Amino acid sequence: METNAASTNVQAASPLERRLDLLVPIAELDKDVDQRLKRMGKNVKVPGFRPGKVPASMVKQQYGEQARHEALNDALDRAFGEALRTQQLRIAGYPKIEPKTSENTTHVEFSAVFEVYPEVKLGDLTVVEIERPVLEVGAAEIDNTIQILRKQRVKHEPVERAAAKGDRVVIDFLGKKGGEPFQGGQASDYPFVLGEGAMLADFENAVIGLKAGEAKTFEMTFPEDYFSKDLAGQTVTFDIAVKSVSEPVLPELDAEFAKALGVEDGDTAKMRLEIETNLRREVKKRLQAKIKDQVMEALLKANPIDVPNALVEMEIERLMQMARQDMEQRGMKVKEFPMQPEWFADQAKRRVSLGLILAELVKVNELHAKSDQVKAIVEESAESYEHPEEVVRWYYAQPQRLAEIEGVAVEDNVVAWALATAKVVDKAVVFDELMGQKS
Repeated sequence: METNAASTNVQAASPLERRLDLLVPIAELDKDVDQRLKRMGKNVKVPGFRPGKVPASMVKQQYGEQARHEALNDALDRAFGEALRTQQLRIAGYPKIEPKTSENTTHVEFSAVFEVYPEVKLGDLTVVEIERPVLEVGAAEIDNTIQILRKQRVKHEPVERAAAKGDRVVIDFLGKKGGEPFQGGQASDYPFVLGEGAMLADFENAVIGLKAGEAKTFEMTFPEDYFSKDLAGQTVTFDIAVKSVSEPVLPELDAEFAKALGVEDGDTAKMRLEIETNLRREVKKRLQAKIKDQVMEALLKANPIDVPNALVEMEIERLMQMARQDMEQRGMKVKEFPMQPEWFADQAKRRVSLGLILAELVKVNELHAKSDQVKAIVEESAESYEHPEEVVRWYYAQPQRLAEIEGVAVEDNVVAWALATAKVVDKAVVFDELMGQKS
């Protein structure tokens, strides 16, 4: 049945919100309801009547409201869809259908409130400056990485001297506020490494210089921004007793150390080469991530757009679901952790904005992913695994896995295009900062 539902003009309530008036002919609606009830009557089962012989009045009484609801929904769907096609509107999210009070005796009137996708007018990126972080991996960076690997495998051996920065100490302590012990201010046989920030700096400084068996009482003032409001900015007294002091001993760069890093024959030269290979791969990945961030920020500034609230809300829900899954994988009880949508609002808006901008950039500049490009990314990702060929097969086994790689390829294309278009200034980055290591 063709329903002659009609629509009137589209009204703009906000930059992206639209209100569309819909008219559904009552005669056509009643006709559709009657036809639905006739079809229902053929299958309705009522005690005392054979199938298909139930009186129409009984069918209408029992199913009339359902039939009218379904007929009206279908009519509105057709009217709304036709209006969108006629006026060439791209709806973002779902419309909110609202009934209108009217004296119209021939039509039922409704309003559809919805948002449309923004028109993305790409800005001029040639006038934008983008900083490109650069870092050459040399002997110093390799030595630095080896030193970090040694520190990760450090052992501590007892010493008779006074505690110094880098030493591991075991202490008893008791904190008092106003002469009374306070919650969380007491521990026995508490171990920590001086200088790693496990304790407040003033507390660590009080321990430095003490030998095993020595005790001390000192005053300390908690920072004003301390997480515990009861202690923030408060001056307390601590009694501490040092139980042991152990100095750090790094492993030698020998065959045993090489084997600990996975080099089966203990060849230290081979170990260094593997460290260099892995380091270069990691540095490249981090530099690319930083470059991508720089490009995305440049694109956001060069292409300010309004974003549909509906899309932002959908993205917020997706980010919240990802956060819940991550928390569950970490063994946290999600139900006991109330999650607030506003925590994700800025990130969601940024992601939606970038998605719209990138989609237009890809279309206008033909930056779609190529099959050989996808293959290269998959193979590079597989290199760090013991059996790369199995990883490659895993990616190609399911389309959705490749879709993720295609997304990466598209972003790579956008970054390459942006760097070729904008004013690029190379900026050297510090190795420790890039790798997130403490100096």
